[in-house]
Amino acid sequence: MSPLEYIEENLSIRTKDAQIVPFRLNAAQRRLYDALEAQRQAGKPMRAIVLKARQLGFSTLAQALIFQRTVTRPNVTSLVVAHREDAAATLFNMSRLFYETMRSDIRPRCRTANSHMLLFDSPERDPARKARDPGLNSRIRCATTGGAGVGRGDTIHNVHASEFAYWVGDKAQTWTAIMQAVPSEPDTMVIVESTANGFDQFHAMWEAAVAGESDFVPLFFPWFENPDYRRTPDPDAVWTAQERELQARYGLDERQLAWRRWCIRNNCAGDERVFRQEYPSCPEEAFLTSGQCVFDSELLAKRRSQTRSPAIQGRFVCDVGPEPAAPRNPRFREEERGMVRIWKPPLPRRPYVIGGDTAGTGSDFFTAQVLDNTTGEQVAVLRHQYDEDQYARQLYCLGRYYNDALIGVETNYSTYPVKLLALMGYPRLYVRETPDTFTGSLLDAYGFETTSRTRPVIIARLVAAFRENPELFNDPLTLGEMLTFQYNQRRRPEALPGEHDDLVMALAIAWEIRDQQSYLEEPEPSHRTRWTPDMLEDYWRATPENRAVLEQMWGRLW
Repeated sequence: MSPLEYIEENLSIRTKDAQIVPFRLNAAQRRLYDALEAQRQAGKPMRAIVLKARQLGFSTLAQALIFQRTVTRPNVTSLVVAHREDAAATLFNMSRLFYETMRSDIRPRCRTANSHMLLFDSPERDPARKARDPGLNSRIRCATTGGAGVGRGDTIHNVHASEFAYWVGDKAQTWTAIMQAVPSEPDTMVIVESTANGFDQFHAMWEAAVAGESDFVPLFFPWFENPDYRRTPDPDAVWTAQERELQARYGLDERQLAWRRWCIRNNCAGDERVFRQEYPSCPEEAFLTSGQCVFDSELLAKRRSQTRSPAIQGRFVCDVGPEPAAPRNPRFREEERGMVRIWKPPLPRRPYVIGGDTAGTGSDFFTAQVLDNTTGEQVAVLRHQYDEDQYARQLYCLGRYYNDALIGVETNYSTYPVKLLALMGYPRLYVRETPDTFTGSLLDAYGFETTSRTRPVIIARLVAAFRENPELFNDPLTLGEMLTFQYNQRRRPEALPGEHDDLVMALAIAWEIRDQQSYLEEPEPSHRTRWTPDMLEDYWRATPENRAVLEQMWGRLW
């Protein structure tokens, strides 16, 4: 019997109108179940992170899966962690109801049933009797965050982390302790589910899952997947342009628009930002905060929801000789989690620029942004944790791949990548003027230097570029960094604590250095040849049709 069959045949839930009914998965719950089941069938540990609107039933499904996996196997420990005591009690009571309403012939023996644990084991104290009926020795524990020792001192096979974004205390530390107790085995399950609460640890975990940097499958569930979120529209309802745009983008009907309008007025104090966080239509809406984003946050959310996966992803490999020899025989190798993501491959004769940001203080990644300099479109992104020489080689190969693109790399924290590119003989590096400390004269220097003078300029240029042409920005990870790039209390634009701005700064540099590269495609190579006087005489005597034949034979006329 599959887990789904077990759940729908044996478990009951309490409805909103206080009725006890068999549990039947709705469409959204089934999508989560199928994602976990696909991992199980593939022999992988089951890991899912769920970003959701309110009241879609994922806590119920998670509890049902926890219960099924605990009461059908011996020696299993499952952990449920909630953000508050009342929430923990609600989740725990679901498991108690599952147990109390299931058929007696399949109900396991239970030795302990208090407010924090269900222990499915023989209550017999006599060793001989217990040997004949040992029970499962499996348990479901329930805890809240904020206390010490959550998840420590045990091996845990199943975890339901409820409303993770609202956990109190050090979420990262608590989560690390829990995951250290979960074996990385195929038959273990971890479900993290939450509505959003700004840019916190949950946001970081979500972004890592979206980027393929963790084994958690990211699943987003918008408010309109709840079939109950509908109301009859007022007879005289007139829909705004924004509502019509939402209707067209997400395929909403007017009953859903009517519910949205009602919910904003009655449940969100008339604040659309509150609605977008509690009932998001896309992941980017969910994480919007009241902070002052440097870029237009609503435009970012809209553009990020429109982006698509890269056409290819991987990394450059090459034959490496002794430094500083240029990489030999470079070629692109596709990889599922590759460090280079390409949306559009290079077009012949098209000019490109590459802006790079090295991993400095407060930054963990080496990054590069590739722009089509004719259009300004973002066509490729490099992001990884490197040694500096590896970064330089990837930049070298990336630049040669994009028609010997102009490369400008920040040199604030290290000049080594730029120096290595120059020693490799890379043909087109960004050059800045820098004063000679002895003579005061201006000298040329490779690389881009971010200073108190240049930083506001390049950020302002990038802000304007995004405001005017958001369709040129293709990378969701870059857009995610732009969303967390906000003004601090001193009005200085920077990444929020715990977030990154590597991709933002690399993109700002790429936009700034465009003037040192051509904006026009190179002309098509000429195939003309210098003709002799006899050839010219034959050409002018020929008919138009024969002239074309002669040009094919002799090349085009000067």
